[in-house]
Amino acid sequence: MDLHNSKAYTRRAFLVRGVTLASGAVTIPYFLQKSGVVLAQSSMLNPTGAGVPTDRILVVIQLAGGNDGLNTVVPFASDEYHRARPGISIRAEQVHRLFRQSDVGLHPALEGMKALFDDGMLTVVQGVGYPNPNRSHFTSTDIWHTADTRGVGAGWLGRYFDNQCAGSPAADAGEELAGHAGIAIGRNAPLTMQGRAYQPVSFESEELFRWTGAEASREVAEAYDQMMRGELDPTVDETNPTAAFLTRTAMDARIASDRIRRAVSTTPLTRYPRTGLGRQLAMIASMIRSGLETRVYYATLGGFDTHAGQGGAQGQHANLLRQLGDAVRAFYADLKAQGNDGRVLSMTFSEFGRRVRANASNGTDHGAAAPLFLMGPMVRAGIHGNHPSMTELEDGDLKFHTDFRRVYATVLEQWLKADSRAVLGGRFAPIRVIKQG
Repeated sequence: MDLHNSKAYTRRAFLVRGVTLASGAVTIPYFLQKSGVVLAQSSMLNPTGAGVPTDRILVVIQLAGGNDGLNTVVPFASDEYHRARPGISIRAEQVHRLFRQSDVGLHPALEGMKALFDDGMLTVVQGVGYPNPNRSHFTSTDIWHTADTRGVGAGWLGRYFDNQCAGSPAADAGEELAGHAGIAIGRNAPLTMQGRAYQPVSFESEELFRWTGAEASREVAEAYDQMMRGELDPTVDETNPTAAFLTRTAMDARIASDRIRRAVSTTPLTRYPRTGLGRQLAMIASMIRSGLETRVYYATLGGFDTHAGQGGAQGQHANLLRQLGDAVRAFYADLKAQGNDGRVLSMTFSEFGRRVRANASNGTDHGAAAPLFLMGPMVRAGIHGNHPSMTELEDGDLKFHTDFRRVYATVLEQWLKADSRAVLGGRFAPIRVIKQG
């Protein structure tokens, strides 16, 4: 392949498609193996573009496994709730009441969330789901990730990235495609952030996030060594166009890797809980503080598949909710100390809720509708929508009344200032949970 003359491999395209940035192991796509070229996933360098609000950031927190919404936002005044869950229900005196006259409250372990609510930074969206709910972890997760009730296609945030590329999702979008970036904390990038053209960066820690182009390709390694020894000027050398091309892009990728590693390794401005989610949000806060232009970050808290021993005010589920609340409270304290809290909207989601009735193992099985949280100074603090009926059930599950794609449309239109119809493939009316301005 003539890299010097091929339009498909411009210097910017090389940067966009990603010199390998590793998360535990080096992986090279098939088309790169065929070409013998190692490309870079460094599109976070310049995520700006026409119509994109560069001062706004979205943080998505996935509660993986199916969070029990009934014991998260608790209908403590409902006799049906307590009868359905005699061993795991939360008593009225245990909950964090959101309003004095409200008949719902937060799980007692969600002290951090209650603090955000009291500060006007938490909105609870009740009864979120979709028609004909699927109780498979994999299928329902795909449905939430793709915003498609069949669970097929690219991720909704991936399509947002694609759509912001001047309306062109083509792999050779070049300059425009480099203008939008997402970073996921974890070994693998979630489907929700994968577009038809755009692929996000993912890594587990700053130690594992490094440029590995020299390890993966002897040609890159030799050219890079030449450049480091000062034997090759990558900007003018025409005797070896392939080597010159590789060294130019290798240097850019190395800079990208070093920049993110420096950002992640900075000391937070507040103390985070020593938990997995606490570590993830501390890393995200550090990247925001460093001035990275990344627009979307993704974190995950797993373990919500509580079929047995779920517990009520104490136990497995309580521990998970405490991790969530404590980590998010520290995150916003850090952002406030930076002066960045007003720039960051956070959203939680889980693939489904749990069934209303507890099972014989003092746990809950896969259900349907559940609440989600939106957080940040820009939200209309409060409760959106009524709690789903505890008596009018659908096959033992709570009925949803807010389609999750309406929440996505709200985030896209009112926060990211994007065309939600183009991203979601249809019109979903936003809900009034974000302040206008």
